[in-house]
Amino acid sequence: MKARVLLKKDQRDFHPWIFQTEIAKIEGEFENGDVVNVHLSSGKFYGVGYINTKSKIAIRLLSLQPLSTEQIVDQRIAEALKRREKLAVGREAHRLVNGEADGLPGLVVDKYGDYLVMQINTLGMEKLKSLIVEKLKKYTSPLGIYEKSDAPARSKEGLEESCGWILGNGPEVLYFEQDGLLLAADLKGQKTGAFLDQLHNSRLCSMFAKDQVCLDVFSYTGNFALHLLKAGAQSVVLIDYSQRSLSIAEQLLTLNGFSNYQIVQANAFDWLKENSRFERFDLVVLDPPSFAKTSTSKDSALRGHKEINLRAMRILKKPGILATASCTQVISEQEFESILNDAAKDSKVLLSVLYKGGQGFDHPFLLAVPETRYLKFIVAEVRRRY
Repeated sequence: MKARVLLKKDQRDFHPWIFQTEIAKIEGEFENGDVVNVHLSSGKFYGVGYINTKSKIAIRLLSLQPLSTEQIVDQRIAEALKRREKLAVGREAHRLVNGEADGLPGLVVDKYGDYLVMQINTLGMEKLKSLIVEKLKKYTSPLGIYEKSDAPARSKEGLEESCGWILGNGPEVLYFEQDGLLLAADLKGQKTGAFLDQLHNSRLCSMFAKDQVCLDVFSYTGNFALHLLKAGAQSVVLIDYSQRSLSIAEQLLTLNGFSNYQIVQANAFDWLKENSRFERFDLVVLDPPSFAKTSTSKDSALRGHKEINLRAMRILKKPGILATASCTQVISEQEFESILNDAAKDSKVLLSVLYKGGQGFDHPFLLAVPETRYLKFIVAEVRRRY
């Protein structure tokens, strides 16, 4: 029998996270990670979620209906797949499950061709792992499922990293076709192997690429560079610190038939600082890491974003195109725009925004949960002041 959690208040706006401060008492025995029933102070049933009293977020809701755990997981995965049916047409790679937005907080599942890559970030989801795998097999029949649970958030849940094939087997690098290009997910690389949330934005950037001299900073395995070259860029310079990522990028560039590129292994901050004295590029893409996983590192993240954007504005020919991103929920959209405005002032340029967006269609977010809206993406024309 599930333990019963009684909340302090008799009403609550929907938010899938219930914090320690909202709980009045817990009745019955439980272990952290177990699924529990949640009730309002009046005793009225409110929902079902999994509990971890060692976390500030004590309960993450799975359902507002009194369903069994198996019913919830089965229903949520089936709904997530249905939600993406139209998006999946002609796409070998896309996100199948996106945490809270698909009613499964702490779980991410990406599809790369015939393989799935799964990431679990919470203790509650960890305890549901075998059930999740069973339902993914039921609905997708993959050749293999790779677990890539290596995010720092796991340590806060008392979990160690867990990476490896949990169903079937496959290669370290998963190749897939998208947008007429051969792309790759590196299972030894970042996130689930590829940045699927940026595919939509890389397509959009390619609209500005024809005959342009381009720079792709924090290039990883070359998603943006490949799209720019396919759209007719004159040339692209790729900058990244990881030799492994650049090796995969070079392989993909060759396999896709491109030769008009230069690969540079370097610290992006150092390279931009050394090279931003001259206006060299028509288009610059900045797709940096999050810089901040928690609010404690927010100030340094703001400084990092201002620095790279200021350098990018200086290295651009005028007018030129800057495509820039921030991929952390710690920095809001307004704060990111303020950073760009400050960098433009210091660079003595005007920034004219042509497009403002975020994560791709297969990475939905909940308006009620601003933390699920993490990616900010802006394409702007940089030109001299009048």
